[in-house]
Amino acid sequence: MEESVVADFVGRVHTSDLGRDDPVSGRVLLSQRRLVLATDDAKTTVPLSKVFDVVVGTVPGDLQSFFSDSVTLAYERDGDRRTALVEGEPDDMERFTRLLFKALLRGVTVTVRHPAKLGGRVTDASDHTASISLSPGAIGFADCPDPFTVELSSVIDYERTNRTLAGTKRPALVFRHVPETQTVTSIATVPDKRILNVLGRYIKLEYDEVMEDVEAFDPTEEQLEILVSIYSAGGEANIADVVTGDVTQTEMVLETLRDESLVVDGDTGAALTRKGQMIVTSYMESVNS
Repeated sequence: MEESVVADFVGRVHTSDLGRDDPVSGRVLLSQRRLVLATDDAKTTVPLSKVFDVVVGTVPGDLQSFFSDSVTLAYERDGDRRTALVEGEPDDMERFTRLLFKALLRGVTVTVRHPAKLGGRVTDASDHTASISLSPGAIGFADCPDPFTVELSSVIDYERTNRTLAGTKRPALVFRHVPETQTVTSIATVPDKRILNVLGRYIKLEYDEVMEDVEAFDPTEEQLEILVSIYSAGGEANIADVVTGDVTQTEMVLETLRDESLVVDGDTGAALTRKGQMIVTSYMESVNS
């Protein structure tokens, strides 16, 4: 099978092969099988089969002053763990990130259970083998009886664990997403932890950005009580079901939650947005920890 270059641009790079602490200008070439970083003084080749983690936008502490929009790859070579960092123009990096994940997850087969839960209700969904397909802002699970697509912007929570699906215990990713107003839980088991890392990083690409807003928001006791009430009702509830006291006061609190983009008007009442769902999830985790 012929190997073709899918991304080729000039950016700034840093690898251990450079023998220096600061990044330098270099050519970035990505194929379906390898990443090549070429500078005037060195060339680093990273086989994609050796990449075990990808971090978008976060740079190790000693390099933070040099990089902004960046991608860090962690990989193995000769028994050692190494890193390679790439930075470029926003358009180049957006395309590079998408194509990198697509190449890393090319041909990966998973076992999925979807939906494993609807809201808090466990379903009787069966386990099926599926192939992964990536598109801008989404991940698809195809070649199975009920193909489905998950928008990255709908993911509100995820967990790396081990699960037994189709009679085999494997590394698994359990993730919750909100396609509309109801929370859906899906489970995907993967062949190994390397794939688990990469798949998890892709699914959470847009999750971290929203989490920054979630962590910055400090809800009042009344706001939190109403958010939890809506969440407990399945993500959408009539005002009569969330009133904790005075109706007028509840309406006022709901209005502040709308202004904060935590609640919207759904078909049957107040519905949690993705951000609202994530705030409740974070609160419940803190209570149970």
